[in-house]
Amino acid sequence: MGEGTGEATGEGRACVTEMLGAGNLSLMGKRWLLKAADDRQALGISQSLNVPEILGRVLSDRGLDVETAPDFLDPKLKTQLPDPMHLKDMDKAASRLADAIQANENIAIFGDYDVDGATSSAVLKRFIQGSGGKVKIYIPDRLEEGYGPNAPALLNLQKEGASLVVTVDCGQTSFEPLAEVFEAGLDVIVVDHHQGEATLPKAFAVVNPNRLDEASPHGQMAAVGVAFLLAVATHAKLRDAAWYSDKRKAPNLMDLLDVVALGTVCDVVPLSGVNRALVTQGLKVMATRQNVGLTALADAAAITEAPSAYHLGFFLGPRINAGGRVGQSDLGARLLTTENVGEATALAQRLCELNADRQEIEAAVLEEATAQVEKRLGGDIPGPIVIVIGEGWHPGVIGIVASRIKEKYNRPACVISMLGDTGSASGRSVKGADLGAAVIAARQSGLLVKGGGHAMAAGFTVERDKLADLEDFLADRMIQDLGETPPPPGLFIDAITGVEGANYRLVKTLERLAPFGVSNPEPRFCIKNAKIVKADPVGADQSHVRLILTGQSGEGKLTAIAFRAFDSDLGPALVQHAGKPFTLVGRLRMNVWNGYESVQLMVDDGIQGWD
Repeated sequence: MGEGTGEATGEGRACVTEMLGAGNLSLMGKRWLLKAADDRQALGISQSLNVPEILGRVLSDRGLDVETAPDFLDPKLKTQLPDPMHLKDMDKAASRLADAIQANENIAIFGDYDVDGATSSAVLKRFIQGSGGKVKIYIPDRLEEGYGPNAPALLNLQKEGASLVVTVDCGQTSFEPLAEVFEAGLDVIVVDHHQGEATLPKAFAVVNPNRLDEASPHGQMAAVGVAFLLAVATHAKLRDAAWYSDKRKAPNLMDLLDVVALGTVCDVVPLSGVNRALVTQGLKVMATRQNVGLTALADAAAITEAPSAYHLGFFLGPRINAGGRVGQSDLGARLLTTENVGEATALAQRLCELNADRQEIEAAVLEEATAQVEKRLGGDIPGPIVIVIGEGWHPGVIGIVASRIKEKYNRPACVISMLGDTGSASGRSVKGADLGAAVIAARQSGLLVKGGGHAMAAGFTVERDKLADLEDFLADRMIQDLGETPPPPGLFIDAITGVEGANYRLVKTLERLAPFGVSNPEPRFCIKNAKIVKADPVGADQSHVRLILTGQSGEGKLTAIAFRAFDSDLGPALVQHAGKPFTLVGRLRMNVWNGYESVQLMVDDGIQGWD
C-alpha cells in the first residue's frame, strides 16, 4: 500500500485475511473485513473526476461509478429534491394548510419530543409564521402523555381555537385518538415517516413516504424532510393564490435547511440521495449562524469550527433531545424558533444542564441493565434479542441504553421501564433485523398496548402480564431475520496504512465525502505496526484512552482517542501495551484546538502485533 495515500494493495488485503480471517477476533470481539473495491472502477472514477485514487476507491466501495459519483460529491437540491406532490395526500394537505394560512385560522403543530419532532415542528412553525399564518407548537410530556397524539391534548387545542392540527414525526398508528378528534370535527394532517399499516388513521390527510400504499422511493427521509416537503408544496400553493406581495414577502425556504439538517442527521437516516443534499446544504446555512437558537446552542456546546454532521449528531442533537428526555419537552422546539437572543441563550444553557443530568441518569441505568444481562447470561452468549426490564428506569434514557446494549452484544435490544403494571420500552436493532415490523406484529397480535417504529428503532407500551409472551414473540421474529446465533459483528475497513500515511493530505482528501452518516460512514483505516508512545486513561470516569502513536522506527506521529475503551478488552490492552506494536482500526479526523489543526485517529478497535 502507498504509505502516504492510504491505498490498500493485494498484500494488505492478504494480511487482514491472514490475521483475522480464520475465525480470529479482535480485542473488541469483531471480525475485520477489508472492503472489496473494484480496482478498475475505482481507477475510472479517479481519472474521470481527476481525484486521488483513494477517493475513487472509497466511492467505488459505496456502489458509485463515473456517472453517479459527481452528484454524490456535489449534491444539490436542484437535482435531488423530489416533487412533493408525488406523495399521496400531499396536494390535499398543502391546499388545506395554504387555505388555513390565508384565512388566518389558528394552526397547531403536534410534535414528538425527540430531535426529529422538534426540528419538524420548528420548520413548519417558521414557515407558517413567515408566510403570515397563526401557529403554535404543542409537544407532549414524555412521562405524563407518552408518545404520539392523544385525544385530550388535541381536543384541548381545538377548545383553545385551533381548527387545524399538523402532527409531525407521529400519528401514523394513532388510530383511536385521531378517530375521536375526527368525530369532534378537528382537521388533522399527519406528517410522519414511520412504518405504516394496512389501515390509515382517520385524518384529513396522511403524508408519509412509508404508508403501506405509498410508492415513493424516498422512504429513507426523516420526518423533518417530509415536513420540509409540505412547506415547499404549501409555498407553491400560496404563490399560485397570489398570497405573497410587496407587503407580504415570501419566506426563503433555504433558510430552514439548517434545522432540516439537524433533524435528518439526528434521526440516523441514510445520508444518501435527497437526505445527503438536505444535510450538505443545511450545513452551509448553519455556518452563516442565521438561526438565533442554533447559534446559542453551538456557542454553549463550545463548537468553534464550521459545523459538520459530527457536531450535529454528538453535540447539538443530544442537547435538543435532553429537554424531551429528562426536562421540559418543548424546550428544543422553543430554542429552534425563538428570535430573541436572550431567550435563546437561556434555553441553550438549560438544555446543556439537562444533557449533563441525562448523562448521569443514563450511566446509572446502563450499569443496572448490563449487570442484569450478565447475570441472566451467566457467561453464555446472548439469544436472538436482548431484553432488559427495570422498575422505574427513567423513560427518557432507555433509548440510549438500548443502543449501548445493542452495540455491546451485537443483538437487537429492548429496554423496558416498568411503572406499576405497565412498561414503556425503546428498542434498537442491528442490520438485517426489522425490529419495527416485529413490534407492529406484536401489537397486532394483542401483546402490546401500542407500538411502532422502523427497521432499526422501535418503541412500545406493554402490560406486565404480557412480558414473557412478548419476549418469546420477539425472539421468534429475530430468529427469522438473523438465525439462531448471529455471527460476530464485522468491522469494515476501507484501506490500510502506517502511522506516517495517516496525514493531513489524506484527511483533507476524504473530507470531500462528507457529510458522513448511515449509508455513508466515515472511511475506516487500518493503521498497521503502530508503536504506542503514551497511553493514558482519560474522562470523568477514566473510561477512555488517549494515545500518542509513531511508526515502529519512530516515523510519523499521530494522536488517537479510544472512547469507552474499558467497556471491552481494548482499554486494558492499550494501557498495558508493554512496548508491543499494535494494529489499530479507526476513523481519521481533523482535530481543531485554538485554531491549530492536527490529524487524530478515533480508535474503533485493535489487536496486538502484525509485523
